Amino acid sequence: MKGVLLAIAIAIIPVSTTLAADDLPGEAAPTNVPGAHYPRILPDHRAMFRLEAPEAHSVVVEIYGQTYPMKKDADGVWSVTTPPLVVGFHYYSLILDGVHVNDPGSQTFYGTGIDSSGVEVPEPGVDYYHRQDVPHGDVRIRLYHSKVTEKWRRTFIYTPPGYDEHIDKRYPVLYLEHGSNENETGWTFLGHANLILDNLIAEKKAVPMIVVMNNVYAHRPGQTGSAPQIKSPLRPDFPAFEAVMLQDVIPMIDATFRTIPDRDHRAIAGLSMGSNAALRVGTGNLDKFAYIGGFSGGMNGLHTEPLDPAAAFDGRFKDAAAFNAKVKLLWLGMGTVEPAPFPAAIGLFRKMLDEAGIHYTFYSSPGTAHEWLTWRRDLHQFAPILFK
Repeated sequence: MKGVLLAIAIAIIPVSTTLAADDLPGEAAPTNVPGAHYPRILPDHRAMFRLEAPEAHSVVVEIYGQTYPMKKDADGVWSVTTPPLVVGFHYYSLILDGVHVNDPGSQTFYGTGIDSSGVEVPEPGVDYYHRQDVPHGDVRIRLYHSKVTEKWRRTFIYTPPGYDEHIDKRYPVLYLEHGSNENETGWTFLGHANLILDNLIAEKKAVPMIVVMNNVYAHRPGQTGSAPQIKSPLRPDFPAFEAVMLQDVIPMIDATFRTIPDRDHRAIAGLSMGSNAALRVGTGNLDKFAYIGGFSGGMNGLHTEPLDPAAAFDGRFKDAAAFNAKVKLLWLGMGTVEPAPFPAAIGLFRKMLDEAGIHYTFYSSPGTAHEWLTWRRDLHQFAPILFK
């Protein structure tokens, strides 16, 4: 965790609520809580942060490990303006006298292993992940007791516009997974998958589909990590997750929702760690999935050793003809400025596919890194190809 939360007698007030919005530069970030004017985004993508904490001795804004010390004025208001930030979403926190806290002016988002503040820098001229005046689907929350983990779990389920009205219609399903230190909320609250699908369906660019957003972290009883010696709940156990998908989630979704329950109408994809999980589950169960996608990740994770297509991953790519005949779409995407080791690791995974003769589609997101803007673009490119 980012520090230990202590009881501190310091007033932390979103000072922006006392100021007139018309007198402030830039615009309030769309990720702010209602009524909060800060953080603010300036036209050149600099971000302004302010906090009223008159008893504090130091306040720092930390964004993805980069720190920006704030200065206090005579009224006890701390402020800083960052250099220009790249467009898209950024997790951040305030370090107040050495303690990491969330900004009272920001909503919080689960995506760093804890609930963190977040600031969105709008992308000019882009609205495919925004609310638009189109028919909207619903995001439903389904609780279920897992036979595999012997615990209660939760999944978010997007149903397309008209699902409740057209009760005689059945739909294909995309299983969409989150990344490391995230959970099943990410694709709705950060990826805006529901809005992306709403807009694509309204434009008739994607077929109406159900999207199931499950939690990748799954552990069998008595095992909290990916091996018995690993005790962290935030370590993936891909075999356990695969069992949850096959034994719990897919049967529940097919029994509860009006799906078309066959492989030709079932897809799986994910981002980063979720890409690894989705590719493993999809390619290992071709009787269940015909469409498979990986966003900013391959089946080799962060490893950069060469892969032998005849032996890697239980040899599931060694027979290219059989694989290509079954898989309607294998799709990979990543940002052009992803940090190390992702370019090398994904490059080696692609090299293995090329050497094996596996057909796949590759998309490069220009100017984006390992971030939600990359994955929003990936979904926007991936979803229109599904089930056609």
